Amino acid sequence: MKEMVNFDEQNFLKIGASIYEKRSMIEHIAEVICKEDFTNLFFTSSGGSQAMMDPFWDMVNEMSDIPVYRMISAEYLACGHNQVKEGTVAFLASKSGDTKETMAAAKVLKEKGVRLVSVIGKSDSPLEKISDYSVVYGDGRPQELILYLLIGKLLHIEGYFDAYPQFADELKHLPQILCDVRIAVDEKAKQYAQDYHKEPYNIWIGSGNCWPVCYAFAMCVLEESQWIRTKSVSSPEFFHGTLELVEKGVCCTLVVTEGKTRELDLRVKRFLETHTDKFTCFDTADYPFAGISDAFRGILSPVVMNAILQRISKNMEAVTEHSLDIRRYYRVESY
Repeated sequence: MKEMVNFDEQNFLKIGASIYEKRSMIEHIAEVICKEDFTNLFFTSSGGSQAMMDPFWDMVNEMSDIPVYRMISAEYLACGHNQVKEGTVAFLASKSGDTKETMAAAKVLKEKGVRLVSVIGKSDSPLEKISDYSVVYGDGRPQELILYLLIGKLLHIEGYFDAYPQFADELKHLPQILCDVRIAVDEKAKQYAQDYHKEPYNIWIGSGNCWPVCYAFAMCVLEESQWIRTKSVSSPEFFHGTLELVEKGVCCTLVVTEGKTRELDLRVKRFLETHTDKFTCFDTADYPFAGISDAFRGILSPVVMNAILQRISKNMEAVTEHSLDIRRYYRVESY
């Protein structure tokens, strides 16, 4: 294996295994939630954490008729939500455990009698302390594994996901799969970073359960962490405006899901292949999911795509010599 920048394979696998070892505890949270009953589910957070949770909002929508809502925390604070009240179970996520808007939303939700379930990067954080149930992943990835177990178990108990026991058993392979994908895509990611790190304008496109991954990468990595001007648009909406900006010399990147909206992505692919000379496609179907049944590939597309895009971010950081941790304004200025 060629040397990869900023990637410790053994540590990644160790941390992934440690998250999976929490399976019983995570499933117990789902059991308690269902035993106590609920009227609806609500996903709310900020930035990349909201984007990480959005595929699970999509998962509940696709697999059940459970009322489920999602809202960015700052918008919830400004507008409220008439369906979110006592009987609601809210899911929140924060790497720091103290994200300003997420914490403020948690306090309002708590006052309304909403039960809070949090996925958090740091123990003893304010968000952990206010939550009814929480899972701390530390520096680990993939934190999505927590939600696959939690939401999957909840759907199973409620009668919507009969195959969950098999799915959960197979999830033990997920850390190795994500490691293998990172290794397999690294050369392509490195070339992408070298070719396009100075582009004045970028268009990123995706759909369905991979749309949040696309959106978050464009905003949180290219814009926030690398200061690269980027437009993100969903595949179906691409044909209602953004396509008119495409011409020779315009950098376009498409992320393709294996979920239900795959054909929407492939339609964009066919267009871009003939309308720009700077087109790159990243498709989870190009990579094996060893140990995972084909029936579950669509559900897992977001976390696999996230692994792919992380190799772009690490290689972009190396090429630009601009740390992913540097910010001009976020947590630097008051606004």
